This record gives sequence, structure tokens and C-alpha cells, in this order.
Amino acid sequence: MFNQLSGATRLFPIIGDPVRYVESPVHLTRTFGKRCHNGLCIPMQVPAGCLDAVMAGLTATLNVDGILVTMPHKHTAFAHCTTSSGRARMLRVVSVIRRNPDGTWHGDMLDGLAFVKAQKDHGANIEGARALLVGAGGAGSAIAIALLEAGVGELVIHDADESRVTGLRSLLADLGDGRVATGPPDPAGCGLVFNATPMGMEDGDPLPVDAALLTPSMFVGDVIAGHGVTPFIEAAQAAGCRTANGRHMVEAVQDLMADFMLGNRL
Repeated sequence: MFNQLSGATRLFPIIGDPVRYVESPVHLTRTFGKRCHNGLCIPMQVPAGCLDAVMAGLTATLNVDGILVTMPHKHTAFAHCTTSSGRARMLRVVSVIRRNPDGTWHGDMLDGLAFVKAQKDHGANIEGARALLVGAGGAGSAIAIALLEAGVGELVIHDADESRVTGLRSLLADLGDGRVATGPPDPAGCGLVFNATPMGMEDGDPLPVDAALLTPSMFVGDVIAGHGVTPFIEAAQAAGCRTANGRHMVEAVQDLMADFMLGNRL
């Protein structure tokens, strides 16, 4: 993995707080190696109040070709992008940034695409299905857009913060074409059940959906990565559900991130 390291190595930091759980440094660096690109992804612990200073430094560091963005910077990093994709502009968030030829930054949001890819890779049938999505924050919003673009039949959104649900439903008004609804975290009648909340990152977190309501016909996906198999996925597997976990999403996003960083269209 590191046999290409030299003064010609191009840098792709991942910025966040915390970063101790991120897996992209090893995975993305390995993906670059498979593509014969001399690139290295490194973790950078960047507290929320330090983003402007760090972005100024990375902009001035000319062997930094791209930046991976994780919590809590996905919203604030958008303001540092001179250009961006349509989905990033819709959400005003970014998960990846690459350098434009003029030295400015171009941003995109890949979380939703990666999540949907992970579900499909592990057997989920998205097109025409009824899905429950718990979580309407940054990740949930990106996943909602990707599910609708992938042809989900009906999308039921729940979040404990009603204002998030209202805001997301308004955002999806044109894209949703009548397929978006809101409701409780009850998966009855759903073939797909997805967690896009942080529940499962800490010991003692409640499950996003009551495990007793899960049935073997449901496919269950979780965004939480870096914490092993979450209690929600364990409960789903015990109920006989097929599943995709956060690690699968991390694996799915590597090629998408490499494509983006190397300038390929997604």
C-alpha cells in the first residue's frame, strides 16, 4: 500500500471530529493503489470551530488534491466549494471535495449513492418497494434523494425532530412525485427498513425501530460504521432479515470516491 510513497504522492485528507472510527484512510489508499494512482488518504482531527483555518491551510497546500468530509463538517464545508453537484446544492452539504483546475474546490455528496449501492449489492430490491427511513439529517436526506432516484415506490420518513422531517419533505417535493410520506418508526407494510440516525454508536442507544416489528420479508440497512455489527442489525438478523451494515456502505463508497477524486463523472 505504501510502496509508492514519495514527494510526488498526492494527498486526500479526511477531516472530522471524531475521526478515530473512519475506515477510508486504508480503503481509499488501497483503491488508489489498485488504480495505479500515487495517492494517500490521511485522517485529520478537525474540531468544528477550526474548519475555516484548516481549509485555508489545505487550499494553500498544493499537493492536496481532494478532501473527504465527515461529521461535523458536511454542512459548513459546502461554503468552501466554488462549484458543486446538483445533489450537493440541493442539500447544501458535501462529503467529498476535489480541487478545480483553478485551485478552487468542487464538492459532491456521495453518502446516499453509497448507501443505496450497498443495499443493492447485498440483495435489496429498491425499485417499486415501500421503504421506511429513520433519520432526516444530513445522511438521511442524501439517502432519501438516492432512494427516490433509484425508483423506490414509496418512502416513509421518520425523525424525532419534526422540523427535520418537514424540511426534508419540502426539499423532496419536486423529486418525490407524490412518493414521500411521513410517519412513525413502524415498518409494517415496508419491504425496506433503513436507519440513518446515530443510534447504535454508543452503548445503551435505543433501537431506531422496535425489533419486535421486524419480519423476515424485510431488508434492513444501517449507516453506522466503525462499531462492528450494530444491535439494530443483530436484531434484524435474528428476525430473519437480510441486511447491509455501515461497513458495507464504506466498502461501496470507495470506488465512488476514487472516481470523484480522479475526475470521473458519477
